[in-house]
Amino acid sequence: MTENLPPHFNPLPLGRGQGEGNAVFSVLAQDSSSKARAGVLRTPRGEVPTPVFMPVATQASVKTVSQEDLKLLGVRAILANSYHLYLRPGLDTVKAAGGLHKFMGYDGMILTDSGGFQVLSQAGLRDIDDDGVSFRSHIDGSAHRLTPEKVIEIQSALGSDCWTTLDHCPPYPSSEKEAEAALGRTLRWTERSVPALNRARESGKECLFFPIAQGSFFPELRRRAAEHMGEIPADGVSIGGFSVGEPKDMTWDILSRTTEFLPKDKPRYLMGVGTPEDLWSAVACGIDMMDCVYPTRVARNGGVMTRRGQFNIGNSPFRKDFSALDPDCGCFVCAGYSRAYLSHLFRAKELAALRLLTFHNLQLMADVAAQIRRAIVEGRFTDERKRFLSVFRAAKS
Repeated sequence: MTENLPPHFNPLPLGRGQGEGNAVFSVLAQDSSSKARAGVLRTPRGEVPTPVFMPVATQASVKTVSQEDLKLLGVRAILANSYHLYLRPGLDTVKAAGGLHKFMGYDGMILTDSGGFQVLSQAGLRDIDDDGVSFRSHIDGSAHRLTPEKVIEIQSALGSDCWTTLDHCPPYPSSEKEAEAALGRTLRWTERSVPALNRARESGKECLFFPIAQGSFFPELRRRAAEHMGEIPADGVSIGGFSVGEPKDMTWDILSRTTEFLPKDKPRYLMGVGTPEDLWSAVACGIDMMDCVYPTRVARNGGVMTRRGQFNIGNSPFRKDFSALDPDCGCFVCAGYSRAYLSHLFRAKELAALRLLTFHNLQLMADVAAQIRRAIVEGRFTDERKRFLSVFRAAKS
């Protein structure tokens, strides 16, 4: 699976590790001074080295780039959203195409978010109860109903590789009572998902099951959620409820406590978190998988991510700057286009600018993830993290 990788991309060798693991996931190396670990996730679509950053293809597309671009980037795993695909183009269309992979022309692993966060965040369009969520489409106002069973059925119809569960994500801040009620509902919904999962597997569907753990920012609730994962047939754990407006120091404190409670032989997927700094910090807390719209979203607004900080290509200093976007990057954008040219394209609202900036930002995220993996395997994660963050943060200040 490495034939489409660019020359400078240097992933870890794949294969069964010597540490904790099972048929789905193996730990290849463990950092001695943090919880960072490098491993391999085995999916219906092949092996994915971890830690991994997964670009977001909400509507079966990573915005502004093609599937050919994803192959050039060496992307082996992406995230799509069940809620959006259920509403548009609809399950009948995806099924008629032969499933989500054939519909979008992508042969790597696809993890599907349940859509619970999207539904629950639209307070004016939904009504939640213990059985599920009733909501109106943000597209045409049509009425719909999501239940734990329905969410599994949607993902089965899409034919994705890794399924999540309907969850109740409380806002930040929430009281402990509110967070406990949301967690209790999430646990009950997770249990109801299992029979639907079993029916899908009995019908021939091959998938991994990554139920979502909630608990807000209360360690005892996070412990309860983690313990519940041991009572259901989970292949991995999706960790929700972070990056919802809380301070970053709170994120890493509670996340680190959360991973203490989770099984060591199962992969941990942190939902919706992913800047270069976040990758290092999350992995240090024991995270294996991450996704986030941040790299693609900022690119569409002119944001260029580098190891030396971030800048906006539309700013005046770059109009006559004929250097590469990032001298440390080997992507074709940095090799072939100057800052001045890309600044011109962006200010002229040429669509090519969006693709080129997005490609570069995704290359950076892939390279940082590969750098982290190598550092863990070579026993220098902590030192490498300090070096990366000292340069990155100095450029931001």
